Amino acid sequence: MNEMSKVNEAGNRPQPKAGVLDIAAYVPGKSKGSHGKTVHKLSSNETPLGTSAAVSPAVDHVIRNLELYPDGAATELRDAIGDIYGLNPDRIICGAGSDEVLSMLAYAYLAPGDEAIYSEHGFLVYDIAIRAAGATPVVAPEAGLSTDVDAILERVTDRTKMVFIANPNNPTGTYLPYEEVKRLHESLPAHVLLVLDAAYGEYVRRNDYESGIELAATSENVFMTRTFSKIYGLANLRVGWGFGPAHIIDALNRIRGPFNMSGVAIAAGVAAVRDRDFVAKSVEHNEKWLPWVTEELEKIGLKVTPSVGNFVLVHFPDRDGQRARDADAYLLERGCVLRMVGNYGLPNAIRMTIGSEEANRTVVAHLRDFLTNR
Repeated sequence: MNEMSKVNEAGNRPQPKAGVLDIAAYVPGKSKGSHGKTVHKLSSNETPLGTSAAVSPAVDHVIRNLELYPDGAATELRDAIGDIYGLNPDRIICGAGSDEVLSMLAYAYLAPGDEAIYSEHGFLVYDIAIRAAGATPVVAPEAGLSTDVDAILERVTDRTKMVFIANPNNPTGTYLPYEEVKRLHESLPAHVLLVLDAAYGEYVRRNDYESGIELAATSENVFMTRTFSKIYGLANLRVGWGFGPAHIIDALNRIRGPFNMSGVAIAAGVAAVRDRDFVAKSVEHNEKWLPWVTEELEKIGLKVTPSVGNFVLVHFPDRDGQRARDADAYLLERGCVLRMVGNYGLPNAIRMTIGSEEANRTVVAHLRDFLTNR
């Protein structure tokens, strides 16, 4: 078929709107090692502790009534979140993961001709949501793999409508202190929406960190998103939420699908968020193994970006046979699945989730052998 025939054929079928085919599809972390073998999967920042024991009995009654629609407003889940965090449930919206909430924000507030800013190594869903809404993404360079407030402010124009900040950031693990978040907010025009994505906020134990609740509670142009996929261990069910001004919640509810969350997800979320002992155990596990993994990897000669999340970004030597892609292949052969982050602009780094004690020790041992034998 010649080129003209291909063009004509394409013209005789529905075409996506301008910009959709320019979007790079999101590629999740691998689930399998070489030959289909997986011993330890540390590619998706999943918790090694499973989920709360309260979740299974909580969803049993829902599973016995699958013919019934769920509560479209996720009232019980919003009430539970509000109770735990001390928030007005009317200012909470729930979604199929925080990804859906982030996308709803873009669809509600961005249009062709608008711009939205995110940082250089920010979560790839921001770019997808911005482009899908027809707007233009603007990337602000980072400083030392951390969000640079001044770089963001330098890129604000009269077309800027939204700024996305992942705090802590994935895949770097770095965070923006609250004073810097406030400085950014105070310097933005009032009509620009600041979105604070705190997917890993529960893991942070720094005195100068704040997830975004305070600003979202007291400002008209700040919105915070959270997820149940990480510390709560509900990644498979897709549970997320957002908190912000009443006028933003109203806008999002107007475009939200009428039953955007399943009843199973709602019931599981209620049980998970109320089990504070499980959350505490998850934090305790991370507090022990995050520094251990960091120190052990540094001992064998690898550079690790300081992280406050449940993962580390590991940088490899720029030498033949010892680069990140070589390490990734070596680990996959041994059933250890980590995450290459070249699509985040970090081609010689690998992100490693903090796993179980066995997983952490196994990966460190394999990487020690990898560097020694190359």
